[in-house]
Amino acid sequence: MDDLEDIRQRKLQELQRRQAELAASPEAQAQAEAERAQQEAAVERVLQQIMEPEARERLTRIRMSRPEFAESVTRQLVALAQSGRVARRITDDDLRQMLAQLTPKQRDINITRK
Repeated sequence: MDDLEDIRQRKLQELQRRQAELAASPEAQAQAEAERAQQEAAVERVLQQIMEPEARERLTRIRMSRPEFAESVTRQLVALAQSGRVARRITDDDLRQMLAQLTPKQRDINITRK
């Protein structure tokens, strides 16, 4: 139990130290925000190059409803583009097929009353 408490204390101290660093240096915070914006812009440029407008629209709608899933799909699309495995622009139908493969199968829940 002491090990668990020690780990908790170290994590708490690390979080407090990080928070203090961010609060103390607004320049670092602004720089991190600028880097994040540049990365997002680069990802959007890659998506524009490899996807048809309809497919980008679909991904945007998914991003509104399921942000984590859309982020996962975006990372996979960018990885495919960077590895050179995208031979042509991804159409809406191609994206729908990818999404069907990535979406986990829903389990049927059957409730039987006795």
